[in-house]
Amino acid sequence: MPIDPYILLLLGTVGLAALFPARGTASDVASGASTAAIAFLFFLYGARLSTREAMDGLKHWRLHVTVLACTFVVFPLLGLAARGLVPVLLTHPLYQGLLFLTLVPSTIQSSIAFTSMARGNVPAAICAGSFSSLVGIVITPLLAAAVLGGSGGGFSADSVVKIVLQLLVPFVAGQLLRRWIGGFVTRHKKVLGLVDRGSILLVVYTAFSAGMVQGIWHQVSAIRLGGLLAVEAVLLAVMLLLTWYGAKALRFDREDRIAIQFAGSKKSLAAGLPMASVLFGAHASLAVLPLMLFHQMQLMVCAVIAKRRAHDAEAREAEAREAEGAAPRPVTASAPAAESRTAVGTGTRSG
Repeated sequence: MPIDPYILLLLGTVGLAALFPARGTASDVASGASTAAIAFLFFLYGARLSTREAMDGLKHWRLHVTVLACTFVVFPLLGLAARGLVPVLLTHPLYQGLLFLTLVPSTIQSSIAFTSMARGNVPAAICAGSFSSLVGIVITPLLAAAVLGGSGGGFSADSVVKIVLQLLVPFVAGQLLRRWIGGFVTRHKKVLGLVDRGSILLVVYTAFSAGMVQGIWHQVSAIRLGGLLAVEAVLLAVMLLLTWYGAKALRFDREDRIAIQFAGSKKSLAAGLPMASVLFGAHASLAVLPLMLFHQMQLMVCAVIAKRRAHDAEAREAEAREAEGAAPRPVTASAPAAESRTAVGTGTRSG
């Protein structure tokens, strides 16, 4: 398979953050820009998504339960099973960080953007990612207290306020204004797609910059880092396979399986970082290293999968047209996220 240009952009963004990490005021500006971009995205997609589509997504309870089970049951069980890798592949602190990453909620923005790129059920994915984030505010600290022996004090009113302000308020505002701006947003799908992808790049740069500034990359040997990467690659592969084929076994259709795969196999860096600072205190920087690495890995792998799913969808459409006697048109690479037939794809927390 040829190298995906978007993967090169992601790698370039990581390299840029490694060479020129955002510090001080620049870091605050990058973080603020990322938050503003996500809020703006959710406003636009609220304007794009019809109320009936939103309600259809909300009613898809089987999909939401499946995603929550993957995020807060299957992932933690795999994390506990990885205890046997200490001290052969992982040090105890790295294992603690690995276990913590299995407890955090799913991403919102990137999961939904990839679902849109792959032509999956975006309305349901929006709800699934949002539910995961909201449930994670309570569940993640409690699970961490149970399996890590720490405090369950990660829950705070501020966390709820941030999610409401960054997720629900922009989306509701978009819904309320859809009558007047919905047509304008629909006519500018390409711009929406560029904003989708650009926001992910901004999030990657901001997150990786934070790790560089904290110096967490120098606290682990190359051998241990390689072992951690190998374990996380296996973890991601297992979850991608379980979510895809498990959803098939549960008789979900293709669009729902795409939403389940992207929402159920990913972990949110944006949600995990503040929780880690409370649960791990002074050791938070090393504890979030596995989450930061997993975050980069899942973005890169899911970008390739999303493009492949979109290509498959276009191929099926071409075959259907041929079967109906219509003139087939060439199958091309997938359009940007905004050009999917569901035409939405966002979230509030970058993941």
